[in-house]
Amino acid sequence: METLANIPPSFLLFLGAIVTIFLKGTARNVWLVAVPVLTFAHIASLPMGNGLQVSFLPGFGDSELLRVDKLSKAFGYIFTLNAAAALLFAFYVKKVVQHTAALIYIGSALGVIFAGDLITLYINWELMAVSSTFVILARDTAKAKGAAFRYVMVHIFGGLLLLAGIVMTISNGGSIAFDSFDYAGANLGTWLILAGFLVNAAAPGVSAWLSDAYPEASVTGGVILSAYTTKTAVYVLLRGFHGWEPLIWIGCIMTVFGIIYALLENDMRRILAYSIINQVGFMVCAAGIGTDMAISGATAHAFCHIIYKSLLWMSAGAVLYRTGISRCTHLGGLYKTMPLTLIFGTIGALAISAVPLTSGFTSKTIIIAATEHEHLFWPWLVLELASAGVFLHAGIKFPYFVFFNQDRGLRPKEAPSTMLWAMGILSFLCIYLGIRPQALYDILPYTVDYQAYTTSHLVTQMQLLMFSALVFFLFLPMLKRTATISLDSDWFYRKGGQFFYATCDKCLNGINSIAHKSLIAGLTHSICQFAKESPTRLLAFLLTPIWEISGNSPEQQKELRENLSQSVRNGVFPIGITAFLSVILLAALFLF
Repeated sequence: METLANIPPSFLLFLGAIVTIFLKGTARNVWLVAVPVLTFAHIASLPMGNGLQVSFLPGFGDSELLRVDKLSKAFGYIFTLNAAAALLFAFYVKKVVQHTAALIYIGSALGVIFAGDLITLYINWELMAVSSTFVILARDTAKAKGAAFRYVMVHIFGGLLLLAGIVMTISNGGSIAFDSFDYAGANLGTWLILAGFLVNAAAPGVSAWLSDAYPEASVTGGVILSAYTTKTAVYVLLRGFHGWEPLIWIGCIMTVFGIIYALLENDMRRILAYSIINQVGFMVCAAGIGTDMAISGATAHAFCHIIYKSLLWMSAGAVLYRTGISRCTHLGGLYKTMPLTLIFGTIGALAISAVPLTSGFTSKTIIIAATEHEHLFWPWLVLELASAGVFLHAGIKFPYFVFFNQDRGLRPKEAPSTMLWAMGILSFLCIYLGIRPQALYDILPYTVDYQAYTTSHLVTQMQLLMFSALVFFLFLPMLKRTATISLDSDWFYRKGGQFFYATCDKCLNGINSIAHKSLIAGLTHSICQFAKESPTRLLAFLLTPIWEISGNSPEQQKELRENLSQSVRNGVFPIGITAFLSVILLAALFLF
């Protein structure tokens, strides 16, 4: 048992990915669900404290592959719990590449969660980026390939920022241990580490990779992707950068940014992708506040967010699986033939909107209460307004346009049974954690002295929700105009990349053309011609007196010159010429 206590949970998923390759059919599908369930049990059995330690870089101390505390356990629980539901949802998928990539992706996320040092964290961070790229590529469409390319380029950039920060931190005498960083004593290396983390958190300016790539993944790939990269970033911010004030404002911007773009969006999965940015903004803001209540609130919200966001992606994925359509303007009336998918999707929509008796209400309101306790009026106001905005785009717009709205005559079958079971499990958790939040509060990093179901909380939240519903239906005629293309921050590097390529093409290839004409085709050619013709001309000049003495006519001399030139080009010298050159050389030696 002591040996098992030193095994990082990520190793179990990596091993599971290897075994998956050799299994087929139902055996493989059962194994895929069993692996995260077993990992969940393993995490529950881990004792608190440091576990497996190895030495990667002599002189820098040991690397901790396993550090267990309440924060890492809470994230480990939800990561494996969601993995089991997501892989149950993917029961019908036959692509082994997607399954193995998913297990490695989830395993590397757990590797980050339980890493006690920066080196182990970085290795798993990069493995997470590579494996998630293959999850996107598994859809095997032109759009998926393009999105995967842009996705991995952004994450390579983020990984380089993180690596540069780690190297600078160690070079400045810092430890490789991954603990909280001091805001007052931050240096360039620390800021680079933070920047690398914020790329994965989909912070403003570097968030377009999420809305670009996730909707292009497969039906099940989107469910898997929605849970791990951004929440792993939330974890490292809570662990290493809690109390950093800039994160408060970055989080506030994210909450508003996600709402605006989700309201403008037409694609149902892009709506959910922008909603991730909005919800992660709450957690980033809590990390910036940095109090015990805020950290526990962010952890609770990450836990609940993964559940209801996966549920929403599952309902959207089930619709996409049955209809092959993702645009809201082409959907509607699906409640007639997909009632269970509608019910489960609506539960997810209510949870993300923080409706009382759902998990979102018992988790998100902790973060808002933390801003009140710290007397942060403007962040509190932004988060309250953002809560109302969430109900607009995810709570009402998503289910309304997909399942109701105008009947397009679509009559697809209900989702497959395994999809329904997965959605049913997550729906139960959304309601259970809304009714019995103490089960969640007990596993949080710090004791939560918070009561969600007070009169003031209930009245305030219901007022916000009712106001949002009123705004939605008043502006419904304008919201129907959803057939639009939204320009996101990726416009800059897409157009910038094209401009950079065109500039390099014109400038560098122009310089290359000029150099070719002036040097290779000009000067170099002249030198080569001179090198070829000068020996012949010199010999002809030296031999002309001899040809004159020998009585050769001008025509004969011309013929001799041509024969001499041909001999030189062929590397053949007549014996007489060789003898003559020898005499000339001996004479020169005698004179000098």
